Amino acid sequence: QVQVVESGGDLVQPGGSLRLSCAASGIIFSIYSMGWYRQAPGKQRELVATITSGGSANYADSVKGRFTIARDNAKNTVYLQMNSLKPGDTAVYYCNAQWLYENYWGQGTQVTVSS
Repeated sequence: QVQVVESGGDLVQPGGSLRLSCAASGIIFSIYSMGWYRQAPGKQRELVATITSGGSANYADSVKGRFTIARDNAKNTVYLQMNSLKPGDTAVYYCNAQWLYENYWGQGTQVTVSS
């Protein structure tokens, strides 16, 4: 059974930092592309960052220079380091695992940026 579980969401002040984690099980983690997406209230889900099985990262323009995606294949985990957070980053953050036609999502973790 495939499981994708996010953690690390929290309430943080503007300018603060947060690190999200996503642990996947039931898949050959190392061959999957992993991604972080987010969905704010009343908006569509959008891509935040992705990282390929080879370690190549891609970021949305809105987070470039502030967020960093990384993966640890030994731990079957992908991370999202978020710095210089803004109120506009408030959303539910979802982890995605993708390989060929297989696509798995986690349940999401809430990030709220507010003073």
